[in-house]
Amino acid sequence: MFDKLKSLFIADDEEFKRKAGGESTPEPTPEAQDIPAAEPIPIESSQVENTSPNQVTKGTVSEKFMNILLGALKKADQPGFDYLEYRNSLKSLQKMDMDEATRYKSAFAMAQTMKVDAPKLISSAQFYLKILSNEEQKFGQALVNQRDRQIGEKQNQIKGLSQSIRSKAEQIKKLSAEIEADQAKLKKLETDLQGASGKVEQTKLDFIASYQAIVGQIQGDVGKMKQYLK
Repeated sequence: MFDKLKSLFIADDEEFKRKAGGESTPEPTPEAQDIPAAEPIPIESSQVENTSPNQVTKGTVSEKFMNILLGALKKADQPGFDYLEYRNSLKSLQKMDMDEATRYKSAFAMAQTMKVDAPKLISSAQFYLKILSNEEQKFGQALVNQRDRQIGEKQNQIKGLSQSIRSKAEQIKKLSAEIEADQAKLKKLETDLQGASGKVEQTKLDFIASYQAIVGQIQGDVGKMKQYLK
């Protein structure tokens, strides 16, 4: 089921490739009801260490984050024929020689045989957008927590060592060796802090790119369903 869901948004989809390239920004998602809770998004320590901020350019679609987001959609999959089944119908019609409007209307004709109307399809698509929005919020909190652990600790260490250096600098020359050792530690911590900051930013951008890649497609479908399914 998960591989099938994944294929609806990834496999050989030119629209997905365009979204993954960062060509669009998702709009705020509408409210939805009865949204199931999902597991927290994990951020490993290795994701926030040893990357320079200068190395961060823009986010790329991450398989890990795509799997997390699609897993949330799978967990929230509603029974019966809804947006996900409609998108599957659209996917199956891609190889046929028909224009976009005909493809959307043909898929809708199948939905109608299941007693599903356009408002219900659009509502279910908006439901899944809300699921993804919840994942974005959880990721934001996880990122804050990880930043506090990885960066805040190093900042505290730097502050403590800086105070130690200022104190020892006032002592007699016999302490100079100890001061030099602390300065070396300070330099390493500052380097580690720069790397951690860059990795946190790259992790955030990778998630945003993955999130936008899926949300952009669903929002595009919502717009087209509103346009074509009247």
